[in-house]
Amino acid sequence: MDRNTIKDTGILEQYLLGELSEEQSIEVENILKKDKELREYFNKMENDMEQIALENAITPPVHIKTAILNELENSSLVAKEKVIPLQKRKRVSYNFAIAASLAALFLLSSGWLYNQWKNTERTMITLQKETNDLKDRLVNLEGNYQKTEKWYQAINKPEVVQLVLKGNEKSPGSAAIAYVNHKNKEVILNPTGLSKLKNNKTYQMWADVNGEMIDMGVISANQEMITMKYIENAESLNITIEPAGGNDHPTVEQLISNVYL
Repeated sequence: MDRNTIKDTGILEQYLLGELSEEQSIEVENILKKDKELREYFNKMENDMEQIALENAITPPVHIKTAILNELENSSLVAKEKVIPLQKRKRVSYNFAIAASLAALFLLSSGWLYNQWKNTERTMITLQKETNDLKDRLVNLEGNYQKTEKWYQAINKPEVVQLVLKGNEKSPGSAAIAYVNHKNKEVILNPTGLSKLKNNKTYQMWADVNGEMIDMGVISANQEMITMKYIENAESLNITIEPAGGNDHPTVEQLISNVYL
């Protein structure tokens, strides 16, 4: 092999990386001994590779660095037992081992940093989700507070009359509170004390006007406050149990509560 062939075919790179056969390595070493210019070219290439490794080295975590240094120490002990005919080859192998080790440290450090970055990213996503959840909860709390404040203001006016509708023998555990404002013509009902019904049944409220029962509306389940229809000249308020969806006339035998105005 001549000088140009060795440069152009990448044999020196293969030699430096230890990828040549023993016979090819010996041939390259003999050429390097004889060819000063080629030897200088090889030394420069070796130094450049070492410099690249040094420039890109990143300090790894202590446990990774310790493991690699221990491995290098063991490798050095094994290397001492081998006989390499060319003194220059010893220096090349040793120097390249350092460069390769630094490159390995760089790769391992990069992997460690990447994992740290991914863990941080996951933590940030979790924190963002928790922040959004907290914002939603605050919005809900604010909405609930505003509703509560609205109902509180409505039922605590001086002109509001508070009426308690207690359950009779058909529903002794039931109770509801009606807040009647004749001035503003409003009726607000707190039905939370009414006993729970089956899904096919509902409570309905009626106003008695001169013996006629007038619908005030179906009492929605699971609500703390409900606005009912205000009926002029009502003499009493009445609650019955009706089919789901309500009825156009009261089921008198299912009357569970009434109170006179």
